[in-house]
Amino acid sequence: QVQLVESGGGLVQAGGSLRLSCSASGTIYSINDMAWYRQTPGKQRELVATVTMARDTTYVDSVKGRFTISRDNAKKTMSLQMNSLKPEDTGVYYCTANVKPDSGYSYRDFWGQGTQVTVSS
Repeated sequence: QVQLVESGGGLVQAGGSLRLSCSASGTIYSINDMAWYRQTPGKQRELVATVTMARDTTYVDSVKGRFTISRDNAKKTMSLQMNSLKPEDTGVYYCTANVKPDSGYSYRDFWGQGTQVTVSS
């Protein structure tokens, strides 16, 4: 079984910074794309940033220039450095990874439990 665990959320004032981390563990043969999503009450879950195995990255327009996604393939971890935070960045942030558990299996998506980020104005 594959587990994803997020950490690093918290309460911060507008303009501040937070760094989220995601650690993958369990039976893992290979990890393809990894991503961060966020969920705000009353809104659909939003894709925030993605990083491929080759470390190519994409961002939603609202975070470009403020957030940086990265990963360490050897350690099976992913991070999201969030700077210049705004109240609208508030939400539960989820880590997701496209994982092949073993050589005989197909890739499938796994999700973490989420970590709360609250930005006060």
